[in-house]
Amino acid sequence: MQTRTLGTSGLEVSALGLGCMGLSFAYGPATDTGEAIALIRAAVERGVTFFDTAEVYGPWTNEVVVGEALAPVRDQVVIATKFGFDVSDSGARLAGVNSRPDHIRKVVEASLKRLGTDHIDLLYQHRVDPTVPMEDVAGTVKDLIAEGKVRHFGLSEAGVDAIRRAHAVQPVAALQSEYSLFWREPEQEILPLLEELGIGFVPFSPLGKGFLTGAMTPETAFGPEDFRASSPRYSPQALAANFALVEQIRRIAADKGVTPAQIALAWLLARKPWIVPIPGTTKLHRLEENLGAVALVLDAADLAAIDERTADIPLTGERYSPAAQALINR
Repeated sequence: MQTRTLGTSGLEVSALGLGCMGLSFAYGPATDTGEAIALIRAAVERGVTFFDTAEVYGPWTNEVVVGEALAPVRDQVVIATKFGFDVSDSGARLAGVNSRPDHIRKVVEASLKRLGTDHIDLLYQHRVDPTVPMEDVAGTVKDLIAEGKVRHFGLSEAGVDAIRRAHAVQPVAALQSEYSLFWREPEQEILPLLEELGIGFVPFSPLGKGFLTGAMTPETAFGPEDFRASSPRYSPQALAANFALVEQIRRIAADKGVTPAQIALAWLLARKPWIVPIPGTTKLHRLEENLGAVALVLDAADLAAIDERTADIPLTGERYSPAAQALINR
């Protein structure tokens, strides 16, 4: 497995990480705990050293699974988790964002216990809280780093102003936001800023929440526990309208003798050396397929050809419901 360094932070991780959310949350019923642990350990055996979780995944249960799975190799891996939401005591709902300094500390202590570790390698603010100055957020994480409870600071779905303000107080090691051939908005302002400041980029949903694998059709139905059922981008109408993108990626993959997922991941890896995608899966064969993308080298001509065939395809549908969309880039 190749490794990459997230910006100028010195944080070295495998070229592909594993997004663990889907093992417990968002895409349907939670994976059996034993099976989830086995998958995470299979990733370790194949060279993955970067694992992404959050307190709200479950809520809470995903951190427990990740912590148990990685306990035997804790000193060999990088664990990223997140704060930034209020979760009801029952875990039944999110009650908005909360990045007050006292809340950050409370969440970190709880996450450390669930993960079974004495430090968090990369701590993200999950969403920007407009009621708390970013300087207070970054300052609190800076104190946690000084105390040894956190190693690096990250942001998720933050905008340019928030990134600059945070970085001025405590250097930001990584920004985690959606980026893929299905969502290229970060190229406009975010990627140039990250390069300027020396911040790594961790794309989540690098396979378009499954869309870019080619496994979906306009007839694909999502269950009641799958959040894509409420996402405008995954409505039957949007899937049908956007399918032209998948068809082009399929053709490109066929020309290379690889899968659409491997093209989508290799494209991200080729964009910048400080980009580390974190595709998620619940299946071993998909994990192995994804990891195969690391060996697929796309040169400048390949990237130009992919752009020529995909960049101008009009895409339909917002990423999230209006309520979820309101939490982004504040």
